[in-house]
Amino acid sequence: MSGDAGTPGTRPGAGSMTPGDDDRSDDQDTLLEFPCEFPVKMMGRDTPEFRANVLALVELHTGPLEPERIQVAQSRNGRFVSVTVTVNAESKEQLDAIYRELTAHDDVLMAL
Repeated sequence: MSGDAGTPGTRPGAGSMTPGDDDRSDDQDTLLEFPCEFPVKMMGRDTPEFRANVLALVELHTGPLEPERIQVAQSRNGRFVSVTVTVNAESKEQLDAIYRELTAHDDVLMAL
């Protein structure tokens, strides 16, 4: 066979990469551009403790949240609640830390 098919088992053009071409920092592993406004939604049982706990967990990573950045919606039967906060995300690492903190908490059933 003639032509430049590249090395067997590789994609054409893959041999032209230089070392470090595929070394990406965490911020490059996302389509987000930082800083950005980012909504974080947490769901759990509708208790005053749940609301206070999730807000405190997010504020550990963002500082105090303004009331207009917080939205609360109850489920149809009133047993569950979603709390959405829009944060000014500074980095992917910050968002990852928020999600790790939330998903580790027993009261948080889901974080999106």
